[in-house]
Amino acid sequence: MINFRLIRHLWLFLAVAEEQNFGRAAKRLGMSQPPLSEQIQVLEQALKVKLFDRSRRGAKLTPVGAAILPAVRKFADQLERLELAVEEAVTGQSGMLTIGAISTAMFDVLPGLIEQLKSDYPHLTVSVREIDSVDAVPALEAGDIDLAFARLDGDLGASINSLPLTQDRLMVAMPSDHPLASRTRISLSSLSNEPLVMFSRKVSPVYFDNLIATCRTSGFSPRVLHEVRSVASQIAFVSYGQGIALVPASLKKLAPGNVVFRPLTQKLNVVTTAVAWHAHRPNPVVEEVVARLRAKA
Repeated sequence: MINFRLIRHLWLFLAVAEEQNFGRAAKRLGMSQPPLSEQIQVLEQALKVKLFDRSRRGAKLTPVGAAILPAVRKFADQLERLELAVEEAVTGQSGMLTIGAISTAMFDVLPGLIEQLKSDYPHLTVSVREIDSVDAVPALEAGDIDLAFARLDGDLGASINSLPLTQDRLMVAMPSDHPLASRTRISLSSLSNEPLVMFSRKVSPVYFDNLIATCRTSGFSPRVLHEVRSVASQIAFVSYGQGIALVPASLKKLAPGNVVFRPLTQKLNVVTTAVAWHAHRPNPVVEEVVARLRAKA
């Protein structure tokens, strides 16, 4: 049996946690402050824990409150998806497809795909959320998304299938006044003593590990000076004189005037975007999308 009172209390908890103030949370919820404070106290009594430290400056989460906040946020997101699904059923719409994508895929892959889906499935609701590559497999396994477009390669586990979509050749991005900038091609081994700006392992572990392994195959362990969250940030750091970077050739268009790109003597290709989906969760729309992408690959 659904405990609607608990659901409401968790919704109120989330508002106070995000606003860090009972007054602002009450205004956001369209209610007065005393009933909100009373409902939070009821929740604390039911859970037998203290969720907020109250003061004149506001409401600060206790360690217990902070610990449950991520789960409550996820629950609220799933509740919104359920509400949307009910609305679609009432209005006769045919379903929803949730896509998780890294920022580059949002520009390169998704626009044409979503346009086709809207044309072929006019009653389909397509929801897109930005993710990091490291989040793709956990989100698919949890059922939070139906498709992932991310930097993925190799074995992703027994439950996840994937298809490489775009590959690109690695180039060296460096300041225009760097001593190596005078060369037409650069060997990977010549970067052994150079400070590198790398795509963060926390964001894309497979991509990071592949580059590290490639450098070690060339006889050196790279000196990683900075780890950043996007390829665009790699180029920005290079322009600030914070090191050099190995980046896909297509990003040359983002380079400012003081950054130059030079090809490597070795031809090193990396998967820049792959599509992944759950192998054991049948979905006709997912199967149709994968079939279309496979035909183009």
